[in-house]
Formats: sequence, structure tokens, C-alpha cells
Amino acid sequence: MKFRFFWGLLFCTVSLHLQAYKLKAYIPKENPLGIGVIVCPGGSYFWLDKEIEGDSVAVWLNENGIAAFVLEYSHAGWASYAYHFRAPGRTFPAGYKDLCRAMDEVRSKASIYGINPARLGFMGFSAGGHLVMHASEQLAGQARCPRFVVPCYPVVSMTHPCTHKRSRRGLLGEFPKRALKDSLSLEKHVKDNCPPVFLMNCEDDPVVDPYNAVLLDSALTAHKVQHVYERYRTGGHGFGSVASKTTTEAIQWKKRFLDWLYALFPSKQI
Repeated sequence: MKFRFFWGLLFCTVSLHLQAYKLKAYIPKENPLGIGVIVCPGGSYFWLDKEIEGDSVAVWLNENGIAAFVLEYSHAGWASYAYHFRAPGRTFPAGYKDLCRAMDEVRSKASIYGINPARLGFMGFSAGGHLVMHASEQLAGQARCPRFVVPCYPVVSMTHPCTHKRSRRGLLGEFPKRALKDSLSLEKHVKDNCPPVFLMNCEDDPVVDPYNAVLLDSALTAHKVQHVYERYRTGGHGFGSVASKTTTEAIQWKKRFLDWLYALFPSKQI
């Protein structure tokens, strides 16, 4: 037991130094609409799928004339998952603060990146979907609020039976209090002035219970928040924008999202 404790503590300490805020910019040659998207990969708040749900998504957005910024936000780390130890500063609200920092950084360099700061949104996958939607709820009505938010097959609730328990543990630790779980359950904190939402998931998702997205859709509808809900029968989980990782049905989300986005911004940036 002492040996396990020692190695767990050591790995958590090392992971604390390795997991630092990082924002990687992908700037297209032309961005006529001045749109930017901060992309948050998933990974249960324990790790990040930086390739499938980060870099690949950014490249796809660039191909469509959209600037992308892949955020490596604070997360618990592999050691915390394996050894049930918690490195300091890796639970909530560390990731949320990183996303706010990224928003401020991108907006301060908007002219360099060729974007309109009023056309900057969030996109997140799985746990990253939880992060971007939570931030949008918290920032609603503020100057820092994103213009739009895209939670893809997101983790939503921290209290409902459909909760993705691994993500909850990664975000809140081993034994979170009820009040904290309530505060991070997205379906309970939607506001009337939340930004427009593009929500997507698959009914056969084997990782995050599809009912998470149903809860969010219901809350958005109840508060009359402008949104669309793309729900596919097949497609699974963790595919990002990569067609080979999902079905021909689910990969349609990419076109549907672009159509939705261009409807939000039908003219060139001003």
C-alpha cells in the first residue's frame, strides 16, 4: 500500500508539471466571415484526445475558412485515473479558467488571427462538450460570452442516473459533495440568454449515455434558447470530424453544423 501511494503521488506530481495550459492556433488562408472556434477535446477530464477531437477538427474547420484554436485545458491526468490520487489544481474550476483565458487571449489577438471577436465560439467533445457548455452558461449575458457553442456527444449531468461517472470523478474528485455536483449539472443551469447551441450525439453512444444530450435539449427548449439538436441513430462516440471513426449517418453533423453556422453569420465580417 505504501509503495502504491508513493508512485501515485509521484506520478500526480509529474503530471502537474506536464499538463500546462496550451493553445494551438490554426489560421486559414482566407476567413471571409471572420469566424473563430476554440476547440476543447474530450477525455473524461482525465486525458485529452488531441488528435481526433482536436487537431483533426481544427484542420477541417480551416478547410472551410474558419480559424480554430485547440485548447489543452487542465485535467486530472492518467495517474489520477489509475491511482485515485489528485494532483493540486487539476479539478474544477481549473479547466473552466483555462477556457476563459483562451477566450481572452484569442480576442486580444483577433486582428492578428483575422477574426471578428464578436464571432468567436466554443466547440467541445464529450467532457470537452461539458466544459464549453458550462462556460457558456456561466458567461451568458457577459461581454466574454461566446457567440455560439457546439457540444458534441457531451457529458451533461453530474447527478442524474445517466451521469458519466468517470468524467465526474475526473472533474470533481473521488467524493464530490451534492451541491458541487448540482452546480456542474448543465441541465439545471441553462439561462434564457445562453448563446445559440448546436447539439449533437448518437443514440448508440456506448460511452456517454445519450440521455445526457436529451436532458440538455429539454432544458434549452424550456428556456427558449436558440438551438438545434442533431440526434443520429448510429455513430458511436469519440469520432470528432473523422469519417472513418463513425457512420455515414453521423458524419453528416459536419455539413449540418456549417449550414447552421453560415445561417448565423450570413454576411462578411464588419
